Amino acid sequence: MPLLANHIAVVTGAGSGIGRAIANGYAREGARVVIADMNEKAAADVAKEIRDAGGKAESFVLDVRKREDCIAVAKEVADKIGQVSILVNNAGIARRNGMLGAAEAVINDWDDIIAINLNGVFNVTYAFLEPLRASKGRISKHGVLGFTKALAAELGKEGVRVNAIGPGFIETPLNEKVRATNPELAKTFIAHTPLGRAGTAEDIVGPAIFLASDMSAYVSGSIVMVDGAYRTV
Repeated sequence: MPLLANHIAVVTGAGSGIGRAIANGYAREGARVVIADMNEKAAADVAKEIRDAGGKAESFVLDVRKREDCIAVAKEVADKIGQVSILVNNAGIARRNGMLGAAEAVINDWDDIIAINLNGVFNVTYAFLEPLRASKGRISKHGVLGFTKALAAELGKEGVRVNAIGPGFIETPLNEKVRATNPELAKTFIAHTPLGRAGTAEDIVGPAIFLASDMSAYVSGSIVMVDGAYRTV
């Protein structure tokens, strides 16, 4: 039997990159996948891609910064699709202006990162918390470790597992422009990675399936590093 049969999985930011790869991987393992993304067409295209391959998927437009929208989408999913048992808070952005760039750019980057990478994780998790509790579900996020550990401690007694994935240098559309305009930066990351290559979105899929499946039934509050051993050296 497929590892994720009878599960309904919500993946945010699933219109491209890592989210798209995870959504396809979950569908191959039997999950019915909800594709949530700000980009309506991208979300619809991924859902169609999954259905064309024989899987089950629906798409929803979602801006994770907007808490009321998250709550509305969660209700619509519950009414039209069913009880969510897997949530992947994949939506996120990366900015590299640092603290020494132009003041306006630095402040805007900070506001955007907090709004999407932190507040967005809370908004989506809060919106889908009741069905996840009812289904003793699984929650995964890329790299928000403090929130992951706190939520794992709080929800563990209800059978809900919460884990994080720590990606290394993963080639996705999110960093495509940086890789094209600053190839030396990519070389620096790869030179520091013991496996000697950049990661791909598919490299995240196996760990994401593991954390969503019963194979990780006793894993919670953990971060699974998927970085080619980058952080070990």
